[in-house]
Formats: sequence, C-alpha cells, structure tokens
Amino acid sequence: MPIYSSDSDSDQQTYTSGRKLFSRERPLHSVLGGGPVADVLLWKNKSISAAILVGFTAIWFLFEVVEYNFLTLLCHLSITVMLVIFIWSNGAALFDRTPPRIPEIVLSESAFHHVARTFHTKFNQFLVTLYDIACGKDLTLFLLAIVFLWTLSVIGAYFTTMNLLYMGFLCIGTLPALYERYEHEVDYLVGRATRDMRKLYKKFDSKVLNKIPRGPVKDKKYK
Repeated sequence: MPIYSSDSDSDQQTYTSGRKLFSRERPLHSVLGGGPVADVLLWKNKSISAAILVGFTAIWFLFEVVEYNFLTLLCHLSITVMLVIFIWSNGAALFDRTPPRIPEIVLSESAFHHVARTFHTKFNQFLVTLYDIACGKDLTLFLLAIVFLWTLSVIGAYFTTMNLLYMGFLCIGTLPALYERYEHEVDYLVGRATRDMRKLYKKFDSKVLNKIPRGPVKDKKYK
C-alpha cells in the first residue's frame, strides 16, 4: 500500500502534481548523462554495477581492515600477475594450451585524448563554478558552500579519507538506483517535509522575528 494513502485529498493531489526532487524536469537517467555511466549508477547492467561495487569493497577491505600499504599492495599484485603469466606461458606447451597474449594497445590514442579532453572541460567548468561561488554572486549559494565545507571538515575529523571515499562511493552507487525505484514516494516525502519546514518558518517569523523591536524609521527629506 502506498505510504501516502492515509493523507488528505489535498496532500495526495499535491503529490500527484508535485515537483520532482531538485526541481528536475528530465528523467533521472537523462540527468546522469544518459550513457554507460548512468546505466552503471542506476544498475541497468547489474553484473557490471555489482562487479564495480565488489571491487571497491575489496579495495576498502585491503586498505582499512587488512591495513595494506599502497606500495606493498601494488608490488604484491604485480608479483602475483607475473607469476600467473610465467606459469601460464611455460606450462601452455605441456597442456596443449595457447600462451597468453597481451594486446599491444590496451587504450587507443583516440580514447585517451577523448578522456583527457572531457576531464579538461569538466575541470574548467568546476573551477569557473567555484570562482563564481567564491565571488559571492549568489550569497545563499556562498553560505551553503561554506556550511557544507565546514560540515565536511568536521566529519573528516572522525573518519579516515578511505572511509569517506568508500561511503561516498556507496552513496553514489546505491542512492540513484534506490531513488529511481521509489521515486514517487521520495518526491512525496521531500515535498511534504518542505511544506512542513515552510509552515514552521512562518510560525517562527510571526511569533519571534516580527516581535523583535526595531528602531524608528526616519522619513527621508527631499528638497
């Protein structure tokens, strides 16, 4: 049974015609880029999404639980890969198997240039946005950025960088898919919470802010 079935008719009507989360108008898949990255984030291809999640979990486990050093882990992985290739190459003739063949070009030059151009464009856009916020063109956005960075610094004092990166990856890898699945319920709850917050602010404004004494306003004299 939907979570909004027990509410009033006006609330249900607001839900059915309400705004989407973050006032978006396009589908979530389109907002996320509409490409392979969006498919991974929304778990359209469950095998790839699960493999990436398991891979990041294994990395977090090795660094945080086993407490591997990055250089030590890199050397151990290289030794393991070299031993596997050595055994495979020298034992292929004994078992009538084809020896391993590493492709000469793992990443094509065009693909590398495309990734570099994309990163350059996104990084420049990020710097321009950061500069606009720092200039204070939008005071609300500037204050929100300050509060967000301060909150992030406080959280960072209690968690290691690896834990923060892993929790951020978990949120990125799971929340979009969960939101797409329960989109209507989330939009309804967020809209209802927003309306409640506005009502509380109106009460606070009428009972507290409006009762604060203010000095007399002098009329300006015009010659």
